[in-house]
Amino acid sequence: MAMDREQVLRAAAALLARKSTATMDEVARAAGIGRATLHRHFAGRDALVKALEAFGIEEFEAAVGRAALEDGPAGDALRRLIAEMEPAAELLAFLVTENQLFEGDQVDEGWARLDARVSALFRRGQEQGEFRIDLSPVWLTEALYGLIGTCAWAVMDGRVAKNEFQYMITELLLGGALRSVER
Repeated sequence: MAMDREQVLRAAAALLARKSTATMDEVARAAGIGRATLHRHFAGRDALVKALEAFGIEEFEAAVGRAALEDGPAGDALRRLIAEMEPAAELLAFLVTENQLFEGDQVDEGWARLDARVSALFRRGQEQGEFRIDLSPVWLTEALYGLIGTCAWAVMDGRVAKNEFQYMITELLLGGALRSVER
């Protein structure tokens, strides 16, 4: 049976997002392949996690590119970004909680590029008077990642309807990020 690497990585991310302690045997079963096949491609959990990180960065950079963050009002660009990130939300849910990816000096520079681009969107929204200025762009970026991950978990668990993913994240984030009118 031929292994579709992307399908295996998506299955692994979905399982590990729900069960971070899943064994390689469980990952192989979730991906519909044998344990030996999984181990031929990923020597162990660390190799699998690093592959998931590289795949995640690639997916998120593509989503950021498709969202055209520099075009139009910042709120509209944020809505596009959330829509573009939805297909990879389970992957983000896993990656943002995988501590080994963010320890020490070896943090992948891909995360820094992504953080910078998303933070620039929030900064632009602040500069244009669309978003609150009392919340830093860095914090708004982290809040966005957290909301996407949390919503992905809720959808996976069946507690939230998949068709409400974009609406819930956008409304909660923008409802809290919009600059309030002074009274």
